[in-house]
Amino acid sequence: MYNTVGDFIVEWKNEAALTQKVLDGLTDESLSQPVYSDGRTLGRIAWHFVTNIPDYLTEFGVSMEKVSNQDEVPSAKKMAETFKTVSSQVVNALQEQWSNSTLKKTQNAFGREESNATIFMGLIKHIAHHRGQVTVLMRQAGLPIPAVYGPSKEGWALMGITPPR
Repeated sequence: MYNTVGDFIVEWKNEAALTQKVLDGLTDESLSQPVYSDGRTLGRIAWHFVTNIPDYLTEFGVSMEKVSNQDEVPSAKKMAETFKTVSSQVVNALQEQWSNSTLKKTQNAFGREESNATIFMGLIKHIAHHRGQVTVLMRQAGLPIPAVYGPSKEGWALMGITPPR
């Protein structure tokens, strides 16, 4: 849990760096990789969590600029650039607008009373959830997977180790 805004920012920066590696590994061709025949695509899922960040935070009292043109999935490069910008804006907005006591305040989030610290943790979990979906779709699209919480198949190979099954 986050006791200070600084605690959240440290976690945010670490998670953002992992997410940035995943987004930087996307190609324009991979964005059309579907979950299933009538399901969302890799591009739609990735763009969803990128554009959702300012929407989520403004819903819970952090003032920040929303991403325009959320309905149209941009190029892989533009998506990665947008995430980099948004994740930096999160840090700035929280440093300027929130205090440690603000984290302890509670508000209604999805039908239950939660502290702002818990709400922010939910945002990180939301991104991690979708980041996992994106890495599976990257594998299906034939892309290498960057290490997130440990080596990927490619990372094991670089170390000369057969990946565990």
